[in-house]
Amino acid sequence: MNALLTTLGSKLTERWLNQLILPGALFLGAAAAGAVLGHAHGHDLDRLRAGMDALARRPAAGRPGTAALLVAVALLLSSAATLAAQFLGAAIERFWLREAADPVSRALVRRRRARWRRAEDERVEGIRDVRLPDAEIERRYRVRDRIAPVEPTRPTWCGDRMQAAAERLDAAYGLDLAALWPRLWLVLPEPAQRQLEASRAAFTAAGRLAAWAVGYAVLAVWWWPAAAVAVATGLVARSRGREAVDALAGLIEAAADVHGRDLARLIGLDEAPGPLRQETGERMSQLFRKGD
Repeated sequence: MNALLTTLGSKLTERWLNQLILPGALFLGAAAAGAVLGHAHGHDLDRLRAGMDALARRPAAGRPGTAALLVAVALLLSSAATLAAQFLGAAIERFWLREAADPVSRALVRRRRARWRRAEDERVEGIRDVRLPDAEIERRYRVRDRIAPVEPTRPTWCGDRMQAAAERLDAAYGLDLAALWPRLWLVLPEPAQRQLEASRAAFTAAGRLAAWAVGYAVLAVWWWPAAAVAVATGLVARSRGREAVDALAGLIEAAADVHGRDLARLIGLDEAPGPLRQETGERMSQLFRKGD
């Protein structure tokens, strides 16, 4: 039992350090460096070293009580910064998946839809042109899908990717994904649930990384090197967010493909061998919506 408690304690401590303390401590360190250097001495390491030495030479710095207080304050501020990034990351996730409910978002949808239609027209023309090699047709597919996998209805690629999953399941099986998903989750085997949870966690991590990019962008107001960190972090967050949403949407579609018939049988809609039938999917959606 003692060994088990020790192992669990070490894992919790490691997780606490990696997820809560270290990201915040890194940001606080950058903020402290920015406060010392400012724009005028943005990358002057000698000035930063001299500032740290001057702080260490202060009489209070050598007292154990002061050192302990400084460590406690640093841990508290690091945790607070990380928690703030988590809250902001959750808001960024919702922003990435938002609907076109405001004028700016609707304008983005119109712009993306025009680009998508041009790319789709070029793709269709390429298919009809027998002289074009397969590699060129494949390239046109990728160009279109970089805009959106289906005709855009959301202001962001991530939103359209999730919308594409819902539209494909509706077209193939007559399934309402919003009504189906909570019930389908209950019949999924544990390995499938773990894969979905891992993809969802990756999307959450991407949103949190984007939140840190916002933090470093704010820091760049008084320390310009933080702008480079903000841009690099934002680009990585955008790429990881797209990858995570693409994987998550694909897994959701696969879960319905593979286990949709299991759910139909469990609720008393007997299924003949083969894929889930359209009429069965429509009946399931009707039942799950409960008249809504």
